[in-house]
Amino acid sequence: MPPTLPQTELIRTGEYARKQLFGGPSLLRWSHGSRFRMGVEVVRPYAGRRLLDYGCGDGTYLALVNDLFPDAVGAEIDPRLVEAGTERFASLPGVRFVDPRELDAEPDGSFGVVVCMEVLEHCPDDQAHVVLSRIHRLAAPDGLVVISVPIETGPVLVAKQLARALAGRRGVSGYEHRETYGFGELVRMIAPGDGTPLERPVYSAVTAPGVVSRWHGHKGFNWRALRRRVRERFTVHETRFSPLGFLGGVASSQAWLLCSPR
Repeated sequence: MPPTLPQTELIRTGEYARKQLFGGPSLLRWSHGSRFRMGVEVVRPYAGRRLLDYGCGDGTYLALVNDLFPDAVGAEIDPRLVEAGTERFASLPGVRFVDPRELDAEPDGSFGVVVCMEVLEHCPDDQAHVVLSRIHRLAAPDGLVVISVPIETGPVLVAKQLARALAGRRGVSGYEHRETYGFGELVRMIAPGDGTPLERPVYSAVTAPGVVSRWHGHKGFNWRALRRRVRERFTVHETRFSPLGFLGGVASSQAWLLCSPR
């Protein structure tokens, strides 16, 4: 079921939705739209259970699945987004926005569905350990864990870099200061196997009073290396791709890991 009109209007006002779903080049809108459609499709069989969106951004996904999961929590490290989400979605009484650290007060196995979309590629190793540990503890043993990350390897990487360069030239917000690859670096990312062939840049900034955040961009990220790490704590039942998933990821921009905690 598509979101109702009021929900659609709520989604349109989101910081990321404006850029990803309702603005920017048509190719980017199509790619992000397919990502959200996949995100709704994979959780539908678990409708009615309690849902956690870890790294929920502006709350777009929570609004899209509200008819399926009226009892839902969005965890977001950016306090601005927590405040904005709480205000924007006040009309959805079952939706709550929290700082991830607040999840530590939740009992084990509290959520029948946990989604973590486009988050782990940005986490330095120590942060990724914290995120995966929290998700592992909070997911119900018979529940579903959905992890999606971008594909930044192979021919897809070359196509993405060209698209990002074009978006940057057109002045699309967020692409003015994109990461670039040297020729040798690009070659190493074409077929990286399950490893991480590049040292990934780490960025930092003060994101709140007294809080210094660290993160990676997309450069050097290998989704297969992440899948290997996820398998240390979770059983990966299926790997999917979007869009054009029938091609096995050759022309897709996202990889999806459908898991359960061990």
